[in-house]
Amino acid sequence: MQDIDLLQSEKKSLLRFLLIYLGSTFLLFSLLSWIFYTSQKQNLLDKQRDGLKIYAQELEHTLRLLHMSYAKTLQYPKHNKIDSAIYDKNRKYIFGTGQNSILLDNNHRMLADNMLYDLSEVKPYYLGAAYMLLSVKIDEVPILELQKQILWFILGTGIFFILLGLFLGKLFIAPMRESMERMNAFIQDTTHELNTPISTILTNIEMLETFGKYEKSNELKRIEIASKTLSRIYDDLTYLNLNHNYHRHIESVNVSFFIEERMVYFSTMAESKCLEVRLDIEPNVMLNVDKNDITRLVDNLFSNAIKYNKPKGLLYIKLSKTMLTVKDTGIGIEKKDLASILQRFKRANKSEGGFGIGLDIVNQVVNSYGFVLNIDSAWKEGTEVRVQW
Repeated sequence: MQDIDLLQSEKKSLLRFLLIYLGSTFLLFSLLSWIFYTSQKQNLLDKQRDGLKIYAQELEHTLRLLHMSYAKTLQYPKHNKIDSAIYDKNRKYIFGTGQNSILLDNNHRMLADNMLYDLSEVKPYYLGAAYMLLSVKIDEVPILELQKQILWFILGTGIFFILLGLFLGKLFIAPMRESMERMNAFIQDTTHELNTPISTILTNIEMLETFGKYEKSNELKRIEIASKTLSRIYDDLTYLNLNHNYHRHIESVNVSFFIEERMVYFSTMAESKCLEVRLDIEPNVMLNVDKNDITRLVDNLFSNAIKYNKPKGLLYIKLSKTMLTVKDTGIGIEKKDLASILQRFKRANKSEGGFGIGLDIVNQVVNSYGFVLNIDSAWKEGTEVRVQW
């Protein structure tokens, strides 16, 4: 899981960087694109209004000719796209080519209902007309073409900045990857160097106890506790370092017998804190798991419950067909830390030693087998951890 976790942390940092980078870039380009679109659309509408003004001049010239030839003939001009209407001095409608007469207002350039309007005065009053109003439906084709061009521009620049962001993001997370690789190399070297002396100490302690060469003194107990603590840390570091390519050997494990066996292993640590240990173990609970995985799960739960328990506290362990419960009466976890307590290197309490990897390993094992992990805790009251399968 080491490489997977590294990739997850990289992706998380990269995602945050891209969200900030692309979000700010998108907002900036959206603003600039809107300003550009508004400006260009206004230019297109102005060009269409200029067409109205040119036609207005032509129509006024036609009205003058009609006025001069009034006695002979009278035919009001029509345009296939532009509607026109003439009004008298009192702004009353006289005649027009549109279906409905339009009330005049004081705006000489109006924009409404996808229509362009142009109002101009007629001087002198040819045929009694004092005002002339022209209207034409807005030509949407160039505006739609403008929108299409802007969308293609945004899409192209978006792809460019996404690629640029990915490149910059990799440069951004490169120092973190280098640091993690150095840390991994350090863990590998450290675990390799610790293996031989830890094994030697534990082996000699077992020989002393087995052959009874020395009585089990307090000094020997403390050596045994320290050695087992070092051994557990070594196993955890090895698990973290190798779990990504670890080949699991799934077998049927008697969890009831296994937990009793591990409690014997942890009994010296529990006795050193004068803990009251209560076991409620249902017999012959079987699970199909890898024995190393269940060892890591149980050992870290028991170790945390002992380490963070108060002197003369209670350690309660319950096993049923569907669940393992480990409960202590220790310092507990503050509510603000519960959401992140499963993160690697997260330590809610700095008063005790540790690397903050125990619950991360528990969580890895739980996720590997599809188990459900629940943690309930109250500050200075204790913690209850439940693993349900």
